[in-house]
Amino acid sequence: MVVLHGCTQTAAGYDAGSGWSTLADEQGFLLLFPEQQRANNPNLCFNWFSQGDIRRGEGEALSICQMIATLVRDHDADPARVFITGLSAGGAMTSVMLATYPEVFAGGAIIAGLPYGTAKGVPQALERMTGQGMPNEQALGGLVRKASSHAGPWPTLSVWHGSSDPTVNAINAEAILAQWRSVQGLTNASLSSDTVDGFPHHSWRDANNCAVLEYHDITGMAHGTPLHSKERNPCGVPGPYFLDVGISSTRRIAAFWGLTNEREARDVPPTRPVIPAERPQPRRSNLPIVRTLRAERIYEATPKPAATTGVGKIIEDALRAAGLMK
Repeated sequence: MVVLHGCTQTAAGYDAGSGWSTLADEQGFLLLFPEQQRANNPNLCFNWFSQGDIRRGEGEALSICQMIATLVRDHDADPARVFITGLSAGGAMTSVMLATYPEVFAGGAIIAGLPYGTAKGVPQALERMTGQGMPNEQALGGLVRKASSHAGPWPTLSVWHGSSDPTVNAINAEAILAQWRSVQGLTNASLSSDTVDGFPHHSWRDANNCAVLEYHDITGMAHGTPLHSKERNPCGVPGPYFLDVGISSTRRIAAFWGLTNEREARDVPPTRPVIPAERPQPRRSNLPIVRTLRAERIYEATPKPAATTGVGKIIEDALRAAGLMK
């Protein structure tokens, strides 16, 4: 499981809040926490809007892919069972990874994130965060299809968003769903709707009746990762951007992918079986290990020179306006 933190957050901080190590210790799977550096982005955001970081074989997308290859090699992990999730900028970077390296991932989960390829630079990034200027469904799907030569099968995807998110407008969740409906070739006929822990839930199934796309619409929630502190075995700790709303995104996401033994008990629909595919040969990486968290490693993204333009200030102003920075 690859977990990407949001702006102003650290890998260890996001892990503590979201509870992924708690679940990994309980269920027995590996964790990888890429961590942004201020040399790359002064606010610790993954650069999901920077063209040099969101193309296959370049920048931060390549760096994260190299980390995954290193972890798979060093821990003899199953390369057909790699999953990725992230919040906010980490959610947007999850979109990047699923688009640029779809063959690497069996599934992804985007929490309060944005669709792939819709922003070129900071001004467009801020515009998309408000839900403005979004391409149509066909164009959104084309952005993913052009990001690699992959022809499928595609990763399964779980999308989470608060309907009252003031930082990343929920229109972005609709755009992510539209992007992946187009890529997966899904229609309204494959849609089913219900409620999960009291919140609207929609899922789309493929021709084999397996759930390949789902959406948890967390009504009334602001910007953050949904938690359920009162469940029997809670994951995570409520705090800023870790919101105790009565549903555990961490447990639900893991169950959607079959990483826990809770699928039958929680009535989670079956997802497409993971079929091993031809994978790129792992590359040796010289990425530094910055700290040890539980039994697993956290890596830093490959350093780049700090920005010398006013981009950092623009991002800081936007984060302050959104309440993400003081």
